[in-house]
Formats: sequence, structure tokens, C-alpha cells
Amino acid sequence: MDNLLSLRDFAVSLARLGGDYALRAQEDIVAGRGQISTKASKLDMVTEADRAVEDLITAKIRETFPDHGIYGEERGKSNTESPYCWCLDPIDGTASYIHNQQTFTCSVGLYYHGQEIVGAVYAPALREMFYASQGGGSWCNGRRLHCTDHALLENSMLATGFSCVRQGWKRPNNLDYFCRLTPLVRGVRRLGSAALDCCYLALGRTDAYWELNLQPYDCAAGVVIVREAGGMVTDLRGGQDYPYQGILATNGALHETMLGFFQGYSRPEQ
Repeated sequence: MDNLLSLRDFAVSLARLGGDYALRAQEDIVAGRGQISTKASKLDMVTEADRAVEDLITAKIRETFPDHGIYGEERGKSNTESPYCWCLDPIDGTASYIHNQQTFTCSVGLYYHGQEIVGAVYAPALREMFYASQGGGSWCNGRRLHCTDHALLENSMLATGFSCVRQGWKRPNNLDYFCRLTPLVRGVRRLGSAALDCCYLALGRTDAYWELNLQPYDCAAGVVIVREAGGMVTDLRGGQDYPYQGILATNGALHETMLGFFQGYSRPEQ
């Protein structure tokens, strides 16, 4: 395996490159000068900036590591036989981005033989760069990150998202779990970026995060950042089939309690 710190620093440079481009382009999007289209659902939006950022990052990866695989949200997979795979979400939180909100990110993760080993998540409007490598800890702007030790729901702040609802999932969907958990905790936040939700967990701003309908590029970088901050990541059944069977990321102390709310969960056929 290549040097992890070098790979981490490269991921940071990619996330910064993409995030800065996205931030510059946001003005045109908000002003109505940028192209916005939809994907599988009329609520699932993509901008020309999403594609431009992914192409920019992909070009840098191919220039530096021509044999590495790439899995991007907008362009799909390439070089799938490589043990390395860069997982890219060029603008995670496109709806926030379009509506001139600050909680969008550029997310860059790296798998080695199917294991997340490096992650970088940049929130350019907030000027927060999160990064981690396997065994190297989690960091934000040079500050070491640690998850909280809250073990009781009543003392906890949670985060989630509703990708499954946006994609047209009929019940059961995340609305059911949201309604069960919300009365038991201090609050539930929705940032609109799965990557940033994971980073805020690592930073101690939340204590647990769950979601039902993500793709690997949504969470690859965030998983490394959570684990290196002392947190735990599984699917909603306590196994490792995430994100297909949902994803649960916690500070560790809350993990078994949170899993109890998803007993019997299985991804529904839609």
C-alpha cells in the first residue's frame, strides 16, 4: 500500500480543489445562470458544477495515479480491477448548494481492497476541511477530532437524512424511524450532506447519524473520519453491509441503543 499520509494529503488537495470550484460556481447557480437538471427523481437534482467538479478531480487522479479506480456520483466507475478506488461526491448536498446554503461539501474517499483508508471532506462555504487516514486520526483544520462519550439518548443530538423519501420510497421509510427517535433526544439535525453529518459526529457536534438510502460515494470519506475519531460505523442491522442496508454511525457509546430502533430492518424492495 502507498504511504497513507501522502494519500491523505492528496485527497485533501482534491477536496479543496473541487470545493473551491463549487463555491465560485455557486453564485451563477443561485442567480439562475447555471444549468440544473434532475436524475432518477424530479427531487434529485444535479448541476453543471457537480459534473465539472468531478471531471476536475478525476483528471488530477488520472494524472497522478493513472492505474487507480474511480467511482464518482456523476460519471460512474472506471479501472474497476485496481485495488485502489477513489470515491467522489463532487457536491454532496446539491439541494443546499442550489438554495445558497452553506452545508454542502466536496467529498473524496479512498478504498484499498474494499476497505476505506483515506477520507477528505471540505465544506468551502464554512472553511472547514476534515480529513483522516487509517491509523492516523481524524482532523479538522489541524485540530484532532474525538467523538463524544454520551451514552444516553436524552443527552444526545442526532442527525439523519431523507434520501429514501426523495427517491420515492413508500413506508416503511426513514420517516418512521425519525418519528420514533425524535421525542427521545435533544434534537435531530438534517444538514443535507451525509459526508458533513459524519464529520460533525467526529467533531462532537452530534452523537449519532443514520440514513437508509446512500451510495458508497456519499459516505466513503465520512466513514474513515468517524472511525479515526473513535466512533463506530455499521449497517442498520449491526453488520458491514453499509450503505446498502442503511448506515449507522455513532460515538460508540450509543451504538447498541441506536441499533435497537432498527431491529428487523431490511432494505425494502421498491
